[in-house]
Amino acid sequence: MSSIPLSCSTTIAAVSQFSSRPNNHHKTRTHKFEVRCNSQNDETAPANKIDRRILLLGIGGLYGAANLASADHSPAFASPISAPDISKCTRGTNLNTQQPLDVNCCPPVSEKIINYKLPPVKTMRFRPAAHLAGKEYIAKYEKAVELMKALPDDDPRSFKQQANVHCAYCNLTYEQTGDSDTKLQVHNSWLFYPWHRWYLYFYERILGKLINDPTFGLPFWNWDHPDGMFMPDMFARKGSPLYNPLRNPNHFPPAITDLRYFGQEAADQSKVIQNNLVEMYGAMVRNVSKLEDFYGARYVTGTKPDPGAGSVERGSHTAMHVWVGQATPTGEDMGNFYSAGREPLFFSHHANVDRLWSLFRGLRSGSKPRDFPDSDWLDSNFLFYDENAQLVRVRVADTLENEKMGYTFQKVDLPWLKSRPTARVKKSKAAANSKAANAAETKFPVKLDKVVQVLVDRPKKSRSKKDKENEEELLVIEGIEVDTAKFVRFEVFVNDEDDKPSELIDKAEYAGCYSQVPHKNSTKVKSKIRLGLTELLEDLDVEDDDQILVSLVPKAGGEDITIGGIKIIYAA
Repeated sequence: MSSIPLSCSTTIAAVSQFSSRPNNHHKTRTHKFEVRCNSQNDETAPANKIDRRILLLGIGGLYGAANLASADHSPAFASPISAPDISKCTRGTNLNTQQPLDVNCCPPVSEKIINYKLPPVKTMRFRPAAHLAGKEYIAKYEKAVELMKALPDDDPRSFKQQANVHCAYCNLTYEQTGDSDTKLQVHNSWLFYPWHRWYLYFYERILGKLINDPTFGLPFWNWDHPDGMFMPDMFARKGSPLYNPLRNPNHFPPAITDLRYFGQEAADQSKVIQNNLVEMYGAMVRNVSKLEDFYGARYVTGTKPDPGAGSVERGSHTAMHVWVGQATPTGEDMGNFYSAGREPLFFSHHANVDRLWSLFRGLRSGSKPRDFPDSDWLDSNFLFYDENAQLVRVRVADTLENEKMGYTFQKVDLPWLKSRPTARVKKSKAAANSKAANAAETKFPVKLDKVVQVLVDRPKKSRSKKDKENEEELLVIEGIEVDTAKFVRFEVFVNDEDDKPSELIDKAEYAGCYSQVPHKNSTKVKSKIRLGLTELLEDLDVEDDDQILVSLVPKAGGEDITIGGIKIIYAA
């Protein structure tokens, strides 16, 4: 366990903690002992010092975050992810061969860190839908990016350094503060949305300052709407600073974007738009009754990378990365984590992901917030350079409302809200007639080099309306082991009686997917996905069945995927 820095003032106290977080989070009471380093209260702190450390007093003494681990590899006594020591940034390591990356994406080092406070919102920044943007706006955006690209490469606000920000935080170049044996990764966990929101926030403010326009907002690529399901024209014009030659040449306008893209063009292009809307309905409505299933799995100090991505991240987000990038194994620029930030279209892609987060928080009425009240999420923090080239520390807790961060989105229709698919077969006998093995008797792990079908027992059936309100029935596919350097995708179907279950997802039998954007480095990770069953089983009219038939259909890289287990759980 790391020792507590002598420069910290420490207190040990029993805490009855009541949340005072934004958005009226429900009050929660926890009793714990804390050893707290209070230097975060200072306005500045040295860049090479750990600014904050929380250790919990457990039975028998103090335990570091990595000393006790739960079944999902998260520390039993946890602490929030803290900003990395950027002076210790490495070029990254190919963990299978111990060869360094051939790219250095480490940022400039500053001896001064400022704890960032959101400035008062005097003028709201407006983010338009890219396909609706006018000529005057496009000219302004092109000028801003041109000026950013003209900055010296060592300026932290330059286009090169802004691209490196994504590379550094996403390719295991930083060690976790508080657990030097574990690398930091901001994808495939509950940090995905808040980290990228901060990233775009400062990128946008840098562009606005370069053109002296405090109202400037990034355009969002509206790929969840049929009218926006193509590469925006402003990015497709050769000679524009928004153009990038490292793209799939088959996907320039008027090609239709494919939100379930797996490296091959859809066999029936006439079905792509409706499949896209169904993909969005599943990611934003059907599969997100529990916060973890939208945001991603819990990720704290000591957690190994990739504990589990949320519905949008592993679905449409990944598909669009790979759809834009080159049709090569490494997929530059957009199709690989290390180079994605070099693609101007990346920022509009993620502006739409950011918009979807805002939509998710407002889709359901009622007083219950759609954020984690957990301090291990809210107090997670990162480092970025702001529009004044100052290194600043930011917290997840300050990202929850985009309006408080000073920007808003153009309002557009949400056709996917009305895209709930219908069952191809009611009262399906697929499970009763199947000769597939029972998941409980299947010898896992299994390789996904072909379609895998298993019967999964349902511990509870014929649930009442109140039961469903209290608990979501979830299909859990766990121990998903993949190589981070490979693009992989598989899709999940329940009680599908079609001969070719992978041809169409515009049907209630489609439960969801798993996919990942490739990394430059190569290491094996284990992850999981959880897919909502309550609505799906209602649509299939099989709520009284003892079992369901689960089909795992590999779409890309199946030979590099192994599955550790499949089960059903009930989440309160």
